[in-house]
Amino acid sequence: MLIGNHLAASKGYAAMGKNALELGANTFAFFTRNPRGGKAKKMDEADVEKFLNLAKENGFGKIVAHAPYTMNLCAAKEDIRAFSKNMFVDDMQRMEYTPGNYYNFHPGSHVGQGVEAGIEMIAEVMNDVLTPEQNTTVLLETMAGKGSEVGGKFEELRAILDRIHLPEKVGVCFDTCHVWDAGYDIAGHLDEVLAEFDRVIGLDRLYAVHFNDSLNERGSHKDRHAKIGEGQIGAKALERVVKHPLLAGRPFILETPNDDAGYQREIALVREWAEA
Repeated sequence: MLIGNHLAASKGYAAMGKNALELGANTFAFFTRNPRGGKAKKMDEADVEKFLNLAKENGFGKIVAHAPYTMNLCAAKEDIRAFSKNMFVDDMQRMEYTPGNYYNFHPGSHVGQGVEAGIEMIAEVMNDVLTPEQNTTVLLETMAGKGSEVGGKFEELRAILDRIHLPEKVGVCFDTCHVWDAGYDIAGHLDEVLAEFDRVIGLDRLYAVHFNDSLNERGSHKDRHAKIGEGQIGAKALERVVKHPLLAGRPFILETPNDDAGYQREIALVREWAEA
């Protein structure tokens, strides 16, 4: 079972790896830069090398980097789109220091331009940035459909994927809170939701899972995460997600509102479910 949580990247890669081990994790997620800003720390190659050795020695799975929330590839304002594209380019270069891992991002908000326009803009930037040589797989995240978000429906993600010139470099991250808030009933009809995902996108394109409960009723389009078993999805339903054979082998990343002790408990609980 590949299970981890979001860690603070401020102390560097090696520190994140050690923190993950202390929590009982064998993968983790981190923001490439301040999630509410645009500035990134300078890469420390010695620190990265320490992490790569630690990860190899401890059997880590693929890690899942997360773009900052300020990155919006389909923003209505041209300067924001340019700012976002520059961040994307820089992050792709930074990801090559830890090759073979995942880079996850929220597709963006079209801000009144319409979903179709948003889809075209996102795909255009991705096609400009992605290269055949890169060793990173970029993941579009399933969204809750809040406001003008793109990605609240599987069909919207598929529409982006269909426009990508290097499809082998792109996949999807399945967020349990987001798909629930978007209206997909993973509590009562998990098999059907995964079948729908497979029909529209393809389960072979599902590379990672953001594993969260939700504070909201299904279909609320609000995106408010809850601790495992303390939300509207519930522990029993989330246990079925963990055990579902079609999701086996993917890294599961906790984004629940927790401190280290809380994450340690949740990681242990997920492992217990997976091994039962």
